[in-house]
Amino acid sequence: MKFNTLGRTGISVSQICLGTMTWGTQNSEEEAHEQMNYAVEKGVNFFDTAELYPTTPLSAETYGHTEQFIGSWFEKTGKRKDVVLATKVAGHGRSYIRGGEGADAKNMTLAVEASLKRLKTDYIDLYQIHWPNRGHFHFRQNWHYDPFKQDRAKAAANILEILETAGTLVKDGKVRAIGLSNETTWGIQKYLTLSEQKGLPRVASVQNEYNLLYRHFDLDLAELSHHEDVGLLAYSPLAAGILSGKYQNGEKPAGSRASINGDLGGRLQPLQEAPTKAYLGIAAKHGLDPSAMALAFCLTRRFMASVIIGATTMDQLKIDIGATDVKLSHEVLDEIEKVHRQYPMPL
Repeated sequence: MKFNTLGRTGISVSQICLGTMTWGTQNSEEEAHEQMNYAVEKGVNFFDTAELYPTTPLSAETYGHTEQFIGSWFEKTGKRKDVVLATKVAGHGRSYIRGGEGADAKNMTLAVEASLKRLKTDYIDLYQIHWPNRGHFHFRQNWHYDPFKQDRAKAAANILEILETAGTLVKDGKVRAIGLSNETTWGIQKYLTLSEQKGLPRVASVQNEYNLLYRHFDLDLAELSHHEDVGLLAYSPLAAGILSGKYQNGEKPAGSRASINGDLGGRLQPLQEAPTKAYLGIAAKHGLDPSAMALAFCLTRRFMASVIIGATTMDQLKIDIGATDVKLSHEVLDEIEKVHRQYPMPL
């Protein structure tokens, strides 16, 4: 297992991060503990969760269960010190989470205290804003995205309030570093500028979607990452399982995410079929597991701080973590680029 430094924090994280959003619906507490045990055994030191989880499906009844499972594992194993723990405060819009008010001073303070209690820990290593209150284009919202509706003063004031609150949480020892999620280039840079101007905590990372079918981060976000040391924590590196090949020809295996959430957040639609088939063909031609190939590709990206994997079975987890041992040849990478040029934005 290789490790990367999280931004300018000095915190070292494994290049594979254990994602947790299925724990509490698709996975039981016992299964979650089994996954954590295996991941740590294989050198993973980085777990990512959120107060919102589990997500398959989202519900008020299961809200917070994932953090509780992690907390019970810490209590059972005593391995809190072995893990870099990341969690998130929910953004605007979920009515059952503090009235859907989103991230601000009041809600961040309440959210941190609740997360610490569920996680059975005194501190969070990386505290992330799950999505911006002002809106964003992630989760297939790009077709309706209109930044000109945003109130410029309000957006900047909210970012400053979040940073000031983060400063208090860091000073109190409850949070070590801060990160963003589902953010834009302007949003990240605004956080960085205000933190430098005001002497507040600096953003260490951004957690956005990245996979063979969705490579938006390759462009201006990559440039920002290079100049500002804000690494990507890539979520959905298998495009919610599409790149494993299990949804080919209209299949929706029982218990899979698509059998629960339908179109996988807009990903499971006709435009992805041709490039997915092409990527599966590359993997077959070179004797690679398609999931391992897709993850190994993500690991080649120079802006990558860590790739967040998610598995509902131990077999999936072993393949995903095993991707760290897969080295893609120049031939494979060239073939991947040819497919990407033909289908640059299928999601």
